[in-house]
Amino acid sequence: MFEAENLSDQEKEVYQALKKVIDPELQVDIVDLGLIYGIEIINKTCKITMTLTIMGCPLSEWLNTEITKAAESAVGINDCQIKLVWYPQWNPSMMSRVARMTLGIHG
Repeated sequence: MFEAENLSDQEKEVYQALKKVIDPELQVDIVDLGLIYGIEIINKTCKITMTLTIMGCPLSEWLNTEITKAAESAVGINDCQIKLVWYPQWNPSMMSRVARMTLGIHG
């Protein structure tokens, strides 16, 4: 799971905003799902590295829009660039304990 301890204050603000982006199929936020791999702010541009639970996810365009809105809600962010990666490949162990409990996955 992505660790937020080493983020700047502005990156932490984006991280908190991303926790409000709820996957409409799973009803869990994208941070707790383990989809966010990195947040970096250079000048006023937020660069988010992330993955999806499956290739060809039908929600990818919707998620891009919601993630961009969330990132740009942080103070001083004028642009959001999303880098979609497939490595490491997402799996349920990347979810937070809260997400696993919400989805009824034990272990």
